[in-house]
Parts: sequence; C-alpha cells; structure tokens
Amino acid sequence: MSIFRFAAGFRSAAGRCGLKASGNPDLSLLVADNVCTGAGVFTTSLVKAAPVLYDQAVLAEHASEIRAIIANAGCANACTGAQGDAAAREMARLAAEAVGCEPHQVLVLSTGVIGHQLNVEKVAKGVAAIAPELGVEHAPALSEAIMTTDTRPKTSSATAVIDGVEVTVAGVAKGAGMIHPMMATMLSIVTTDAAIDADLAQSLLREVTDASFNCVTVDGDPSTNDTLLLLASGVSGVTINASNIAAFRQALEIVCIDLAKQIAADGEGATKLITITVDHAPSVAAARTVARKIACSPLVKTAIHGGDPNWGRILAAAGVAGVPFDPSHVELWLGEVQLVAGGTPTNYNEREAASQIGGQQVAIRLNLGAGAATGYAWTCDFSAEYVRINADYRT
Repeated sequence: MSIFRFAAGFRSAAGRCGLKASGNPDLSLLVADNVCTGAGVFTTSLVKAAPVLYDQAVLAEHASEIRAIIANAGCANACTGAQGDAAAREMARLAAEAVGCEPHQVLVLSTGVIGHQLNVEKVAKGVAAIAPELGVEHAPALSEAIMTTDTRPKTSSATAVIDGVEVTVAGVAKGAGMIHPMMATMLSIVTTDAAIDADLAQSLLREVTDASFNCVTVDGDPSTNDTLLLLASGVSGVTINASNIAAFRQALEIVCIDLAKQIAADGEGATKLITITVDHAPSVAAARTVARKIACSPLVKTAIHGGDPNWGRILAAAGVAGVPFDPSHVELWLGEVQLVAGGTPTNYNEREAASQIGGQQVAIRLNLGAGAATGYAWTCDFSAEYVRINADYRT
C-alpha cells in the first residue's frame, strides 16, 4: 500500500506542542514551495471561531498569495473574544516567520474544546521544533496531528489526465463528532498540483462541498470551526479552465466524497456507515434535504445500531423534511430488501430485512415518486459509546 502524500509542490511537518492533555501530536504545518491559490468553505454557524474569521479575511484579499497552513488540535480558539483573534493572528505570524513569508499568506486551523484560550507560547515552541522537519514524507503525520476524538486518520487522493498531463488531488480531514451539514467538514485540507484561478477555485469548491461534506451528519450539531481549504500549487503546468474543468471536478469530488464518508464511518462510537439515497425527488436539493433529515434522526440511527429494521422511523423522518411528496407513491429498501411499495409494507421477511443492517455498511434507499432527481447523505449509527465519549469529553 502506497504512503499518502500531498500533491506536488507541498511539504508538511507535525509534532507535539502540549495543547492536548494526552500528549499526542497536536501541531502541524503545510507549506507550499511557491505562492499558490487558496479557496475555502467555512461553517455557516453564527458562532465562528477566531481562525475561521481570520481565514475568511485572508482569502477575501489574498487568495492568490497563499504559502502555508498552520493547524492545531486540543484548543478550538472559539468563543475567545479579542484574545482569541490575536492568538489566530499570532499563529499566522509564527508560521510566516518559520516559512519565510508574510502573515497574510498563512491560513490557520484550530480544533478542540470551545471556550479555552489558546496557549500561543506552546504553539511558538512547537513551530520552532517542527519547521526544520518539513518534507513531502510527513503528510501522514499531519493527518494524525489534526485528530481529536477521531479513531483513525483520514486521507484520500485521486488523479486525472488533463491536457495530456496527470494531475493529482490529495487531501486529509478530521472529524468524528459535532458534525452536521452546515459545512460539515470539521477540518479538511485538499491540495492539487494544478493551477486554478482563485474565483474559479472558490466556486468549484462550494459546488463540490454541497455534493460531499454537506451530505454528512454524525450528530446533527455543526461546529464553530468547520473549515475546508483547497490549495493549488500549479507545479504540474496544467491550468484548470472551462474546457478541462470537468475532469478536475471529478477528481476533486472523488477525494471530498471519500473523506466525507470516512468522517461518517468514524463518527463517535460508530459501528456502521449508513448511506442514504433518496431518488425520484423534485430536485437534487430536495433529495439531499430528505436524506439529511433521515440521517439526523436519532430513532433511525439507534434502530440500525440495534439491528431493528424499523422502517416506520425512516418514513416519519422523511415526512417532516419539508419536501412535498405523495406518501402513497413511496418505495423503500434496506439493502436489497424492499420494505415498502405504494406507501404500504410489502410481504418482506423480517429476518432477511434485519440481515441487511447487520454489517458495517448499511444502505437505505427511498423512492419519493415525486420527480427524477437523486441525492445522498452519509451518517453512522448511534451507540452507547457515543454517549460515553461526549459525557466524558472534558472530564
């Protein structure tokens, strides 16, 4: 199995600076060899962490001048007022000094407990320690250093041949709890060796986010820090434009969907990845809305955890999603077993239905009979372990 690396033109480093009580890695740097293009999609929560506000301001003015990302875990730097804003700026300054660029060329990511002030002295010592270690081989270490309650790192890459040249898209993500589709990426960094205009990169990233990270929910709670960043080094020599964007979009979507599904599968306490498909809907947006509503239902998620094919909970959730459909036209499948036709139960075998949710992968498909569009959502089951993790998070 090949070792994960970011796209060409990027180096990374990671280590420990003492922000995590566990002593696990909690600080990382991603550095572009040259100035690159950046784009970002952020939480839509009104309560935004200092790094989110900082990054939004940087990308609004300097999206074509990005050189680095600095990320910490163990402290969200959210709800921290002016001191938190200053801490985000100081993180950027520390990274810029280490890399040899201006602070406005650095983006900042933070994750961890909300409401705690960031210890910038620890960050300063950490940056000094890891900056000399920057290299292409440290991408896996970065993916581990951004983890909080994740049980495993999340990485993905894809290639596309564009104008006769192989272009790479490669990214990492973290997230296991406080994940819901209001830009539910938690933290994700995606790199490419293609060149792309900043405005085009921004619009494309928003489109792909809607088809990937915004289709994920673990617990229905969006975060203050959710951030997806795309950096384009351009070292492949390929420039993305209207004539070749389709192939690039496909590679970017493959990576983002893969990372999104990894987040869902690694939800806190999760034992099953649940894929919800809603088809024959009035629009893609409507299909996604219904799928997300089902994915957010604690009753659906607990039933699946318990191996109970209680399909009534699925239809009940769909019915309050705010999307019009005729219940008498509805069809529903669990895996390969059709449970509902014409809005009423089929003569299915209960044991066979239960077998469809007994494994680690569960598929739900709902036909609304109200159009031709299809949408998806990914989630996980709710277990007693989820309650334990969140009850004990700060203790």
